[in-house]
Amino acid sequence: MSLDPGGPGSDGMTTVTELEQLVVDADPIIQARGLTKRYGNLTALNEFTLDIPRGSIYGIIGPNGAGKSTAFSILATLLKPTSGTARVCGADPTKAPRSVRKHMGYMPDVMGVYERLTVAEYLQFHAAAYKVPRTDWPELVHGLLQLVDLDVKADALVDRLSRGMKQRLSLARAMVHDPDLLILDEPASGLDPRARIEFRELLVALQEMGKTVLISSHILAELQRMCTDIAVIEAGNLLAAGSPKAILEQLGNGRRVKVTFEDRSVEEFSVTDLADQAALLRRLVMNNDREVVEFTEVATDLEGLFLQITQGIVQ
Repeated sequence: MSLDPGGPGSDGMTTVTELEQLVVDADPIIQARGLTKRYGNLTALNEFTLDIPRGSIYGIIGPNGAGKSTAFSILATLLKPTSGTARVCGADPTKAPRSVRKHMGYMPDVMGVYERLTVAEYLQFHAAAYKVPRTDWPELVHGLLQLVDLDVKADALVDRLSRGMKQRLSLARAMVHDPDLLILDEPASGLDPRARIEFRELLVALQEMGKTVLISSHILAELQRMCTDIAVIEAGNLLAAGSPKAILEQLGNGRRVKVTFEDRSVEEFSVTDLADQAALLRRLVMNNDREVVEFTEVATDLEGLFLQITQGIVQ
């Protein structure tokens, strides 16, 4: 490691404490190893193994009953696995749930609200539950409501909010203790297109603030626009994980290029890597039968990837 004279430490050298922090920051914020959950003869989650990098927006996709909510409930300390281990924010969610909850905010697929409370009172209630000092409540509530664009609704009753507003309030509630990690189970379910766009922009802003977001959704186009990585799960089994592009490469279908010829015909070709892609272009250009007028890489489509990997299994 090269030492920058202008870097951390009073003498320009990286201290032991700072090195330890660099190691912590480099570790995945979630590490799941062989997580399994059985209910009698039904295996809801089977040998689930996955690392979630810090600072990522990580999408989990799969059909209903795939095991997404089961995995999220285990990681969020709400469900004990039949077998396997996990570390979330450095702690075991089964053995040290309070430690995990200090650093993790969870937004379930079914939102529980206290409808007789105002929006501000709802957040104050949860701030008290997390033992946030009462003197910090006004600034905390104001900041959270500004972040989720609900500041004009502070005095409105929760049950008078629209579905989209309730989802944003639920997200604010998950952030009341300033967690490093957000686990969001189907947060865009039931939202109209405008509300989904606003919610997506909010999650990207949270990532830019240094938060890690683990999210599940049926709306694959939304995930593709914001996720750095994805995992595909079906019938309790993890089928693939990584960036959409990396997953396609694992399947042997990593790159495809679309070629348009001067006669307006269009063909697609599979290539293994950039060198193969360049070789294909040279071959086509040297072929005098048809001139190439356009040569573009086909963008990865998350819906197509999902259909290619999954088999439509229902538990």
